[in-house]
This record gives sequence, structure tokens and C-alpha cells, in this order.
Amino acid sequence: MTTTTTAATSVRTDTPAAADTRGLDLGLLILRVSFGLLLAVHGTQKLFGWFGGYGWSATAAAFDGMGYNPGKFFGTLAGLAEITGGLLLALGLLTPLAAAIALGTMINAVVAMWSKGFSAGWEFPLLYTLAPLALAFTGPGRYSLDHARPWQRQGLIWGAAAVALAVIAAIITLIAKAAF
Repeated sequence: MTTTTTAATSVRTDTPAAADTRGLDLGLLILRVSFGLLLAVHGTQKLFGWFGGYGWSATAAAFDGMGYNPGKFFGTLAGLAEITGGLLLALGLLTPLAAAIALGTMINAVVAMWSKGFSAGWEFPLLYTLAPLALAFTGPGRYSLDHARPWQRQGLIWGAAAVALAVIAAIITLIAKAAF
């Protein structure tokens, strides 16, 4: 029997599940990269019109139409948050913060689409909340820029902090929306 001890944990490596976490790490890599890049692409659609998007002017008009005035400010904020949060998640860098950025943006998207109902409105943004929510708690896995770095954070406390930050940011955005 082999036991590996670190400052935080002691892991038995004589069982197949304990000896091979590569599947878990690969799964987290796939989740992070696919979700993160899709979210970043969505942001580039808003800001630059890339990948068949409408671009900044149309995004600003759409945000004005949803009551997020001024639309140029809120559309830019949403696009930048999607690009930043998405790329940070894809890289596995500053994962709790990246998850909070993505989650806060998607909370606002759910609220914005609420009146359209589930399948025609808030189903897709709600689906987009699940990946950053999970990653906030699990962390990015071994195949990430956070792995084994002094700033690497994961677990219940850091996941809850990321969710709290996302909710606070979403509420501040909704208050600002109502104030203008």
C-alpha cells in the first residue's frame, strides 16, 4: 500500500479510484474549455459581431429594449463579462472569480428573459449557470493554470463565496438598471 501525504490531505493510492483521478481532471478540462470558450464566443458576438453575432450597436439597442439603460454600458458590460469569465474558466485561471463573473452575468440573463417563459426565455441562460456553479465548488482540476499554485482555491467555502459574489454583482446590476 502506498500513501501520499500533502499538507492538506492523505490519499491512498492502492485503490483504482484513488490512484487515477485523470478521468475527473479530464472531465473538468472538457467542461471548462467547452463552456468557457462558448461563453467567450457569446461575448464576442455581442461586442464585435463575430461568429454570426449582431455586434455592439444591435446589442446596445437590445439592452435598451430590455430596460438595461444605457444599453451601450450594459451591453458592453455583459459582453466583457462573458469574454473575461469565459476565457478565465477555459484556462482554469482564478476559477472562483471566473465562475462568479460568468454566474453573475447569467443571473442577469435569466432575469432579463424571465417574462418570455421557460422554454422561449430563461431556459438557456439557466442552463448556462450550471457549469460555472459546478466549477466554483469543484475547482478547475489538474489540467489548469490554477493547479498547484498558491492562489488555487476550491471547495465549499470558495464555491459559496463565488456564488455570493455573483448574486451581489447581479443585484447591483439590477439596482443600477432600475435606477436609470
